[in-house]
Amino acid sequence: MTETTTRTRYRLPVSARAARFLVLLAVFICAACGLVYELALVAIGSYLLGNTITQASVVLSVMVFAMGVGSLLSKRFQASPAVSFAVIEGLLSLVGGLSVLLLYGAFAWFSAYQPALVVLSFVIGLLIGMEIPLLMTLIQRIRRQEASEAVADLFAADYVGGLIGGLAFPFLLLPLLGLPRGALVVGALNAVVGVAVVLWLFRSELTRRAYAGLGLGLVLIVAVLGLAYVYADRFEVDARQAMYRDPIVHAERSEYQEIVVTRSLDGEDVRMFLNGSLQFSTLDEYRYHESLIHPAMDGPHGDVLVLGGGDGLALREILAYDDVSSVTLVDLDPAVVELASTDPVITGLNEDSFEDPRVEVVNTDAFQWLRENGEKFNVVVADLPDGDDVATSKLYSVEFYSLLRHALGDGGRLVVQAGSPFFAPDAFWSVDRSLEEVGFETTPYNVDVPSFGNWGFYLAAVGDAPELRVPGDAPPLRFLDGPLLTAAQVFPMDRRESDAEESTLMHPRVMAYHQGSWRGY
Repeated sequence: MTETTTRTRYRLPVSARAARFLVLLAVFICAACGLVYELALVAIGSYLLGNTITQASVVLSVMVFAMGVGSLLSKRFQASPAVSFAVIEGLLSLVGGLSVLLLYGAFAWFSAYQPALVVLSFVIGLLIGMEIPLLMTLIQRIRRQEASEAVADLFAADYVGGLIGGLAFPFLLLPLLGLPRGALVVGALNAVVGVAVVLWLFRSELTRRAYAGLGLGLVLIVAVLGLAYVYADRFEVDARQAMYRDPIVHAERSEYQEIVVTRSLDGEDVRMFLNGSLQFSTLDEYRYHESLIHPAMDGPHGDVLVLGGGDGLALREILAYDDVSSVTLVDLDPAVVELASTDPVITGLNEDSFEDPRVEVVNTDAFQWLRENGEKFNVVVADLPDGDDVATSKLYSVEFYSLLRHALGDGGRLVVQAGSPFFAPDAFWSVDRSLEEVGFETTPYNVDVPSFGNWGFYLAAVGDAPELRVPGDAPPLRFLDGPLLTAAQVFPMDRRESDAEESTLMHPRVMAYHQGSWRGY
């Protein structure tokens, strides 16, 4: 064994110390790349499906399992560790670099996102799991040392590389390159480092055929990733369009979500989607917004708070009352407000509501803002996304409604959009339980909005349950009137009762209720 070790050391183009440093540097960089692949898979899942916890659990559990399988499988490749490591890194860079585009395509064209996610997570985990055993063999052939010391060095480089990759992903790659191109650049770096180190450092151990094959493979991998980088935007546009019925006229990815606006060929139906979820259609949005706003305005309404509603359509209905003195709108994403303030179609729809001097816009998290703000309002409007993931479920919790109660002045009213009592009845009635838990008396009601389906709301107040009425000073309306509001309080027998429980921060039941709904529709 000593003769073999000595002979290997003398064949290296640099000293054993330098060679060992280069291998550990490769471990460091490859580990950073591997963690970026993991984070990219989680991120694309949260973008497309919204459920970050589920996506992270699937990716991490499958990858960790696959890494164990890869470690066992690496035993079969110990005879040629240098060539095996280079091939593995080449495959890993190709699969990892293309993973985001592959998942986006699977989601858009084939509706096979979940199977594709499992397969990609397994393949990437398998290849990552094969790295360390092969690197252990390589580093021991450079200079034999105690196994514990070699393992400590390898894992130190691996873990520190993971730290750098984990920090670079959100703070460098996503802001500068975006998700698809960020993964492609990391894949190219992975290929160059993983394969080039073998080609240069261990070239004396490679046959001419192996050397030529690895060199050609490296060129092809970088070429494929480079072409994917060039056409990534075109691919994303085509894949995104495949997910929508009408032509896309605006698309952007903000810091928080994907914003898409579509327009029908006849120009009559303009729709906004956030992360694929419909926010409004110009054909019937007035039904939703009249039902949301005007029952809450039957009473004092000088100072109004709107949580969500970044499209400005709820503002339009509120500002129609001349005696409204101030409206504070709290919406997380400034990009939505910017679009709703500048796009000619949307500004025409919301009647330039953001230009009204009575409106103050605050771009921040509604939960945090309520915790830090002590103002009182006559009307609070919770026009928020459904609580179907971790980020939004807190906005339907007992804790959140407790904050809303403190924000209401004496005699104030709260209105909450609560999803569909037909498609997601448990989620709808869970909102009622959560409101009641903090002392609100509620009046549930539901209307039909064709683009959404049957949709439900809660009008709530402290004291007696508020009556549903159209205010006497309401502006001319297209949909809402007294008889309709009377009928809106009637729920069909199969949707009147539910065993749903309240939702809290520690037990976000509303999220589970949403995730178990909408099946078959």
